[in-house]
Amino acid sequence: MNYQEWMQTVPGEITQDPLWGLEVYRLGFFIADIAWDDTEALFKNPSTRSASDQIRRSLDSISANIAEGYSRSTGKDRARYFEYALGEAREARDRIYKVRHAMKSQVVLHRMKILTQIIKILNSFIPTQRKHGIREEKALYLTLSEFENEILQPPIPES
Repeated sequence: MNYQEWMQTVPGEITQDPLWGLEVYRLGFFIADIAWDDTEALFKNPSTRSASDQIRRSLDSISANIAEGYSRSTGKDRARYFEYALGEAREARDRIYKVRHAMKSQVVLHRMKILTQIIKILNSFIPTQRKHGIREEKALYLTLSEFENEILQPPIPES
């Protein structure tokens, strides 16, 4: 299932919330959903069982922290939760790369590209919330249409 198809499956109770307007939230929600089967497969392998649990929890935390931060009233509070989401995205990408031998290479690359896009968006978004720079250089990222065409459109094989 590609990104556009997946978006059609998300219920209105979620898509009608103003939070849905944040691309980074949608991407975090998407990767947590599509990686469910990945983590199920990894859990069945004793060598990757603990990584499976960590990956699932990190992926789940990305959109959850964005949602919680979005609901905060001050920029400093929002930035703190967006930074948590940034850390979770990096952790998930790190762990997915480490278990790459137990997954199809196309799946690993797809998941890592989405996570990298989330990281880049958050790196550019956090300073606007905090009103001063983050410890990293600004990162350029693809526009949504470029990202969809390059990464999200082709169906991805299950791991």
